[in-house]
Amino acid sequence: MAKYYRNKENIIFDTVVVLLVVLVLVVCLVPFMYVLSASFSGPKPLTNGEVFLFPKDFTLNAYIKIIEYPNFLRYYGNTIFYTVTGTALCLVMTILMAFPLAHSKLKGHTFFMKLVVITMFFSGGLIPKFLLVNSLKLTDTVWAILLPSAINTFNLIVLINFFKTIPRELEEAAIIDGMGYFGIMRNIFLPLSIPALATITLYYAVYFWNDWFNALIYVKSAKYPVMMILRNLVVGTMQLDVSNAGGEGDTVSIAMKCAVIVTSSVPIIVLYPFLSKYFVKGLTIGGVKG
Repeated sequence: MAKYYRNKENIIFDTVVVLLVVLVLVVCLVPFMYVLSASFSGPKPLTNGEVFLFPKDFTLNAYIKIIEYPNFLRYYGNTIFYTVTGTALCLVMTILMAFPLAHSKLKGHTFFMKLVVITMFFSGGLIPKFLLVNSLKLTDTVWAILLPSAINTFNLIVLINFFKTIPRELEEAAIIDGMGYFGIMRNIFLPLSIPALATITLYYAVYFWNDWFNALIYVKSAKYPVMMILRNLVVGTMQLDVSNAGGEGDTVSIAMKCAVIVTSSVPIIVLYPFLSKYFVKGLTIGGVKG
């Protein structure tokens, strides 16, 4: 390692990389810190523009108001349900499709793989998709949110390629011992594929947590996720109830908007550290092998 840093080019390269990483970190972290600080700040510091990285006149009023807002907790519960159930459903469906496609000896393997890849670049579009969901009687049900997104092509390919890295000798030995393919998948492939499974779990969880468009198209307000509140705030179609008079109304609205952003973002951010140690390994190994 010491010899590596004796090279001037390596020192310059590492310095540039570190500076770029720090710059990206600052660009990503500063806006979030401002939003977090504003959500805990009082109206006067917000009016005077005194809030930046740390809250002033600390208060929980914004969070109290959004919790008391009609249907906020229901929407939050819907989001948790969609994320947990949708992620579990997607994992099961992706695994069941990836396992056979990881075997090149499967009849029609090339044909099915071409169909999978085509879906990454072409789709029927919004109107045919809506007509299909409606014809299946799924509109205004939770299945309209879960089933159309049950398999993501990119995640499927990542898992297929990861399965291909598992030595076939293990599978052949299991077959000789009398184990069936479901047993092989459950007892050999899945335990050895934890990095890839953790990676696609994170992808699916982030997707369902952040999704609002499908809810807007397919379900009514009782089944909306919490991201619909954030979306409506951004486009200005929902007004938060502000009881303060005078010039404090706008600042309270800003604090409440920031509180909605924080409450809708933090849970999925907290999930990442638990899966990050598998993330790079699962993505690189699953994405490189042909």
